[in-house]
Amino acid sequence: MTPAARSTQPTPQHAPELRAAARHLGRRRFLTVTGAAAALAFAVDLPAAGAASAAELDAARITEDPFTLGVASGDPLPTSVLLWTRLAPAPYQPDSGLPQQRVTVQWELAHDAGFRRIARRGSTTAHPEFHHAVHVEVGGLAPDRVYYYRFRTGTWVSGTGRTRTAPAPGARVSGLTLAAVSCQAYHDGYFTAYGHLAEDDVDVVFHLGDYLYEYAVNSVGGARNYTDRTLPDLFNHETVTLEDYRLRYALYKSDPDLIAAHAAHPFVVTWDDHETENNYADDVPENSVPPEEFLLRRASAYRAYWENQPLRRPQLPDGPDMRLYRRLQWGRLAQFDILDTRQYRSDQAYGDGSHVPGPESEDPSRTMTGATQERWLIDGWRRSKALWNVVPQQVTFSQRKLDLNEVAKVSMDAWDGYPASRDRVLAGARSAGVDNLMVLTGDVHVGYAFDIKDDFDDPSSRTLGTEIVATSIASGKDGAERPSTWETYTRANPHLKFFDGRRGYATVALGQHAARADFKTVSAVTTPGAPITTAASFVTEVGDQGLKPA
Repeated sequence: MTPAARSTQPTPQHAPELRAAARHLGRRRFLTVTGAAAALAFAVDLPAAGAASAAELDAARITEDPFTLGVASGDPLPTSVLLWTRLAPAPYQPDSGLPQQRVTVQWELAHDAGFRRIARRGSTTAHPEFHHAVHVEVGGLAPDRVYYYRFRTGTWVSGTGRTRTAPAPGARVSGLTLAAVSCQAYHDGYFTAYGHLAEDDVDVVFHLGDYLYEYAVNSVGGARNYTDRTLPDLFNHETVTLEDYRLRYALYKSDPDLIAAHAAHPFVVTWDDHETENNYADDVPENSVPPEEFLLRRASAYRAYWENQPLRRPQLPDGPDMRLYRRLQWGRLAQFDILDTRQYRSDQAYGDGSHVPGPESEDPSRTMTGATQERWLIDGWRRSKALWNVVPQQVTFSQRKLDLNEVAKVSMDAWDGYPASRDRVLAGARSAGVDNLMVLTGDVHVGYAFDIKDDFDDPSSRTLGTEIVATSIASGKDGAERPSTWETYTRANPHLKFFDGRRGYATVALGQHAARADFKTVSAVTTPGAPITTAASFVTEVGDQGLKPA
């Protein structure tokens, strides 16, 4: 995106008015903006859930399996789990094959996969206003327990999901294994890594952004090159309206490997840019479109995101705004501060690409997180009693020089484009006495392992923590073990300990004395069924941060 492309963006004094308008998209005064914006407004002008106008559908009349998108759970708490599904007998149709009527759905949570020992059961309503999505917050559970769950409506029973609660606050926990995943462009290949992750022994999965991509998917699924099916033309354009985003989630969530991974493990999700639009920053879109039109698009994207993810009620969006940053605890072993580095950031300096640092990028007022989220993060560290403080977020945090020049180019979309913001965060970690800091990152379609340095330009400076960058699930197609930039990046960044360009995911085992990171890769995603291997493993010790080969 060039700077000129941003010249039509809203002035600060007008931004609150546009946000307020996007919260009331059906009002006549807002439908006067442009034809395209009006179409978007109609798409997201929804009544409140459970409106009296929505009659109830007799579930016995549902003649096709409504659980085509699987089941999921998320955000485990010590005494509560969040269960998700969405009813979609015809997922590739705009109405998902259901009328605009509410549907009663029963749910069960059990101690065993055979559902002989039921822990909780109940019923809820799938509302047409939320595209028949179901979010059930089940409370009153025992901490640190595995549970199994399923849904039922009419004669149909969903597949079985496996989830768990977090340990009790203050509990001394010996270990936790997490997986970090990101960037799953459907059109770039199969989600083979998810099939392997479904069989992996992890406690929780952190999705670090780009759950879907807004780009067109053609009739053969892009690089998947289907020969046994033809995708509808309604996927072969960029997502803009609420209907577009809902359909794109249906396409992604119907993937069997993704269904398997969600059923096997609870997910903790956060977004990056492609869930809405490439490289947007706060209310600034990628291209030169009217600001009111982009906020309408953002409201559509955020609404569809909540509908299709295992998120709790506090994350329900309010028009174009959604509180996604949040904190989870795992006893006294780990605190997870999940960030949103997209919704509140300053516009990228010098456009969105690579550039040498300069006055614009080094402006101390620039922020990646926004002031409120930054204070929330640092205050949370000050109160933390956890051994490990882990920050799941989106874009590369550590310095990453892109060439060997004396003043090297860096990415303006990553934390390198916001160095003052990064400095404030690291200063906050130091002042809070955070000894075992780990940042989890996605976005760049490669696996990296970084030491986070007190001074990135001085390799001998103190190591403040570690950064584990999970490669993509599919984005970038097959990739290569050593990308063309491998030698340059490893020479330019001595704190970079690992760099691999294949697809896959990372696991991190947090323990009382050390953490172990394993980078797992598949050989190909443009053809299905590739095996998975561990490309490299590293450890970092409690009280002595720094990555060493395992």
